[in-house]
Order: sequence, then C-alpha cells, then structure tokens
Amino acid sequence: MLNHSSEKSYLSSDTICSSDQTYSALEHVHTPEFLNTIKCSGVRNHVLTLKVDVPVMLLRNIDQSAGLRNGTSLIITKLGNQVIEAKVLSGHMAGQKVFIHRMTLTPSDARIPFKFQRTQFPIAISFAMTINKSQGQSLSYVGLFLKKPVFTHGQLYIALSWVTTRKRLKVLVYDDDGQISTEATNVVFKEDFQNLI
Repeated sequence: MLNHSSEKSYLSSDTICSSDQTYSALEHVHTPEFLNTIKCSGVRNHVLTLKVDVPVMLLRNIDQSAGLRNGTSLIITKLGNQVIEAKVLSGHMAGQKVFIHRMTLTPSDARIPFKFQRTQFPIAISFAMTINKSQGQSLSYVGLFLKKPVFTHGQLYIALSWVTTRKRLKVLVYDDDGQISTEATNVVFKEDFQNLI
C-alpha cells in the first residue's frame, strides 16, 4: 500500500521508429538517453511524477464511449507499477474508477528531423484548464480567471456552461487597464443571428 504523501516517478520508454528510412544509422546516434531529453508537443515528458489525490487531465482518447477522452478530469487513487487507478471527476462517468495504462505516441513536431516514439502515461497534473480543453465537461464547482478578454465566439458561454449550478460559479474578470471588473464581454458574431428571423 502506498502512502498518500509519497510520490512516484514514471520513466518513459523512448525509441527511434523502425519505419524511419534512416533507422539503422539513427539508432546508433540517438541513444535512449538522448531521446529521453526531448521535450515537444504531442508527447509527455520523459519523467512523470505523481501522487495519490492529485488532479490530472487525460491527454488522449482512450475509450470515448466510457467518457475517457482528451480533456477528462481525473484524480489519482492508486499508483501501480504498470497501471494508474483514477476516479473520473466529471461527465456521465463521474465517480467511476478507471485504469490508465501507458500509450505509445509519436510526436509530429517538424523541428525534430527524425521519428521517435515515447511510451508514457497520457496524463498531466491539472489544477486548472483552458476553456477549449474543458468543452463538454460538467463540473460541480467552477472558478473562471479571465485576466484577458475572452476573444473567441462562444468561449465565454462554454466556460459558464460547465457548472451545474450558478451558486457554485466564481468569476474573476480584469478590464483593459488591469483592474478587477464586474463585466465580461461575450464575443458574438452578428452574422450568426441574421438567418434566425
């Protein structure tokens, strides 16, 4: 049994893709130790350090029918060697325990001139999330921090629709001068309303 305060670090497994045409030359030049140092979008970092009771976000679709998709909020309940147990925090699966396994991902970062794959848990510690990442979620408590204006059509509506009741919504808005404000602008394209009449 793991102590709730103890943390556990998971190391990825990194290899050159055998489909890369220069595979035989690259596997001798780009050692696993070198591949471990690569940080880029589309893959988790080599080291992932977690604790029980830490909130995390799923970064890949695992089982969409079961609600395990990119952006799902979870809380860690157990840290195994090969599998992580977590409880779903939102959606129709809220309260259910699920098992997260490692996934093999290949980054598509154009700055990397060769293909490699990293096997790691597809989660990230998440005490907050962007409006876009939270689409489709239903949460008991929501705090919105709007330091800059919401600039995309419908984003404010999406953010406000997460919470199940208005009493559990807190919003902190800043105006253009950096002062706390009581108003937020909801960007709406007027063209959307022209065909409604």
